Amino acid sequence: MSADVKKHFSKDILIFDDIQAKTDSIINKLKSDVLATLKRKGAVIGISGGIDSSVSLALTVRALGPDKVVALMLPEKDSSNESKELALKLSRQLGVQAIEENLSEALRGVGCYRRRDEAVSNIFPEYDPSVHTMKIGVNPQGISHNLPPVFSISIINKDGSVKSKLLPPKEYLQVVAASNFKQRFRMSMLYYHAECRYYAVIGTPNKHEHEQGFFVKHGDGGADVMPIVNLYKTQVYQLADYLDIPKEIIERTPTSDTYSAEQTQEEFFFQLPFKEMDLIWYGFENDYSPAEVGKVMGKTEDEIQSIYKGFIRKQKTTEYLRMLPIKDY
Repeated sequence: MSADVKKHFSKDILIFDDIQAKTDSIINKLKSDVLATLKRKGAVIGISGGIDSSVSLALTVRALGPDKVVALMLPEKDSSNESKELALKLSRQLGVQAIEENLSEALRGVGCYRRRDEAVSNIFPEYDPSVHTMKIGVNPQGISHNLPPVFSISIINKDGSVKSKLLPPKEYLQVVAASNFKQRFRMSMLYYHAECRYYAVIGTPNKHEHEQGFFVKHGDGGADVMPIVNLYKTQVYQLADYLDIPKEIIERTPTSDTYSAEQTQEEFFFQLPFKEMDLIWYGFENDYSPAEVGKVMGKTEDEIQSIYKGFIRKQKTTEYLRMLPIKDY
């Protein structure tokens, strides 16, 4: 962005000037990518009742037609029942075939739950999956103070009581590695259904998930086409309104839908509300000064500088997720 056309930073800077033109541009490219570039006959997409997969599905249906799109629901024993209900509602609205593939038994077979629960029990010996749910989260204050993320783990009893402790590195790595089976098995199932039909797999990550590393390599980070990967979260919501996504999906709090206890994406990874993070990330990407961004966002220059440094840290520590296999031998 050259200095002579650079806009003044404002809270409206991410609002599309012409949302119809933007939507049509994505749809036209998606159609060309699937049919001409990849030479596939249609598309398969995993749907969760979340905003990103819902918008991606609606765009794909407009690009290819409902008869050329298959929507897969991929629950497992920790999934929210609401996810299936909302996914089915959207599928019916768009007129696409919806298929459910429950992954619980496959995940038990590879020890996903056992390996995760073993790590949790190392921290909480009293942990019992039949009595407790669990989740991990990151200190939300750290990003504004230039501190690396500090993860904690919580177990929630059926009576609502909560116990939390800092999560040691060994157990953190084991919990995450075991949980990542879920995303990798989902992608395997998507490719099964795609290959049976000679279809492409549509990925659903948005800009923040991809560029900050909130995805699983060869899991939800693996797909043939990613139509919303350059959209900020608030822009995904703009498209959701334009595409008539059901109100319940738009108003639903984005969750990781990974752990047995409900957990927001902000709580687990991003540390900032999306409306704040989008604007600050835009400022970071487009070389707006921390002082200018802070003035608009009601934060100090030091706070914005710390958030910028947090973005850089996440990009560096997750760069390997975005890398292709190294082949230069």
